[in-house]
Amino acid sequence: MPSVVVLLSVLATCFAAPRICEPGDEALGRCRAPDEEKVTCTDMSLAYCQDMPYSHITFPNILGHRSRVDAEQGAEYLLLSVLHGLLNGECSEELRLLGCSVLAPQCRSGRALKPCRSSCEAVRRGCSHAFEGIDMAWPYFLDCDRFFVSGQEGCYDPLSEFKARQEFAFANFTDEPSTIIQFTYHTNAQMWNTLKKTAAKCSHISRTYSIGRSVEGKDLLVIEFSSNPGQHELLVPEMKYVGNMHGNEVLGRQLLIYLSEYLCSEYLLGNERIQTLINTTRIHILPSMNPDGYELAAAEGHIFNGWTSGRRNAQNIDLNRNFPALTHIAYSRRRFRRFRVDHIPIPDSYWFGKVAPETYAVMKWIRSIPFVLSASLHGGELVVSYPFDFSRHPQEEKLHSPTPDEQVFKQLARIYADAHAEMANNDTNRCGASFINRRGIINGAQWYSFAGGMADFNYLHSNCFEVTVELGCDKFPSEAELYPEWRRNKESLLSFMEAVHRGIKGVVRDEHGNGIKGAIISVKGIRHDITTAEDGDYWRLLTPGQHILTVTASGYSKAVKRINLPRIMARAGRVDFVLKRVPYKPEMDDLYIPGMETYERFDPYNQFESYTQRELGENGEERQEKPWWWAYFTQSGNAAPTWLLRN
Repeated sequence: MPSVVVLLSVLATCFAAPRICEPGDEALGRCRAPDEEKVTCTDMSLAYCQDMPYSHITFPNILGHRSRVDAEQGAEYLLLSVLHGLLNGECSEELRLLGCSVLAPQCRSGRALKPCRSSCEAVRRGCSHAFEGIDMAWPYFLDCDRFFVSGQEGCYDPLSEFKARQEFAFANFTDEPSTIIQFTYHTNAQMWNTLKKTAAKCSHISRTYSIGRSVEGKDLLVIEFSSNPGQHELLVPEMKYVGNMHGNEVLGRQLLIYLSEYLCSEYLLGNERIQTLINTTRIHILPSMNPDGYELAAAEGHIFNGWTSGRRNAQNIDLNRNFPALTHIAYSRRRFRRFRVDHIPIPDSYWFGKVAPETYAVMKWIRSIPFVLSASLHGGELVVSYPFDFSRHPQEEKLHSPTPDEQVFKQLARIYADAHAEMANNDTNRCGASFINRRGIINGAQWYSFAGGMADFNYLHSNCFEVTVELGCDKFPSEAELYPEWRRNKESLLSFMEAVHRGIKGVVRDEHGNGIKGAIISVKGIRHDITTAEDGDYWRLLTPGQHILTVTASGYSKAVKRINLPRIMARAGRVDFVLKRVPYKPEMDDLYIPGMETYERFDPYNQFESYTQRELGENGEERQEKPWWWAYFTQSGNAAPTWLLRN
């Protein structure tokens, strides 16, 4: 019995003694809420919080720190002191004021006054992307539900004076609203931050997603614009832009960042052209396919950057030579009618070579979305090249090697070049190469031949038509040139996106109205077929004129239609098909032919699963490489704030 009394006394003493609430402790009942304790009012003493709209604060504060020394030694205060540098100024003022309202709460009538939950929620909605951009978790002490209260509970707004200053500044602008873009270079962190900020600003028409990681673990981040982000919509075509495939060719990367900001801002401002484009198109923008190479090139800067420094990825692989070389397969099959020269499977032998994770990610991306149109932005010349990039004769490196869709590709290339301020001008100096009388476009193999290119892969493995845009002689122009380059390319970028609506579109259904996936649409005279998407819809880029279309699907009857595309069409013509069920009869094309892998065989030996799997530690726990900012918090000698790690 005496031992029980002693134990109860010890427990009572432990529970009676107030202590600092560690993250999560208060919610779990491990410590008492500090605002229930007797508090002491004192003058504002935290250096980074001197401009709060009050001069008296309380200790213990809302987190349980009992003095200025306790508060200043905590990781929470350290975070507030380095926020501006971590986030490159993004949201840092709002976050600092919000954090100070918790670390140095206002003292009123002898008690700590909590800040308003509505203020916290507004900041979190607008600033979460800033933390995501540097792969940092939202700080626990800015939890809107735990440390902030409603107006009915007598809260105060710590951002009141900050908002008043903003309103006063905006009141001095008398011009109409406009899109404001900062024409500077972006580090990788700044790029991700800008994309996430843009997606948050236009969350009803935009989102960001990652298609994979680079060799050094950097996200290949895509921003998407559509009326229904994240979903493929029936008869809405999908297009993509890819920049910075070569890490030292940086102008395209910057233009795509600016384009993302422009699309969001102009949509909100009511620009009818941009609203129509986004409401009728699903647009995917990958500003940097090679973020590792960019860091190497950016470290040297535009003045000292060589012609090849940072061109390749961190494995020393040229990504535009790393895709499956399908073009020679297409050439070898031209003489045989029953061999398809579209949707060519990836040969198993390809996987025995060195495949970059960036290449792998983009291939999966191309296979997962029914892209119709694409452009890859490069640098070093001023021209638009189109497939094929690999010569039809192995001994001829500058031989015109057209695809079956030569006229369509020339039209697409012409759309970009003609809208550019200088590209289509025959008087322009072409960086040492000769493109006289070509008006800014050229067949890729006629320029110079190479195998394993991304444009040829898009055309031969999927429905997507891709061109390569060379933006200028200087691969790494100075910052002073960024705005003039934006002005030269803006109309071209917009016009090319609108080109996805050329040709025809439609739905292939069965007699019951169900869409037929994988139906083949053929155009007489063009030996390149396209296939229907998941719901049976399709898009076929075509030049004006008369065309005969044939649609086939295994187990269904054949359907044929003759169409006439007028020379002037604002939107793709609608051509639907209904196929009837018929008894299945094997045809020659259905027979297995040795050496022909099926289209579905992607990464058949699972050699590249490591690109999507996290490494596990000795005890099975997830091992995570610490982010670059971790050193800010581990050098102080205090306990590391693991609550800032996203995983």
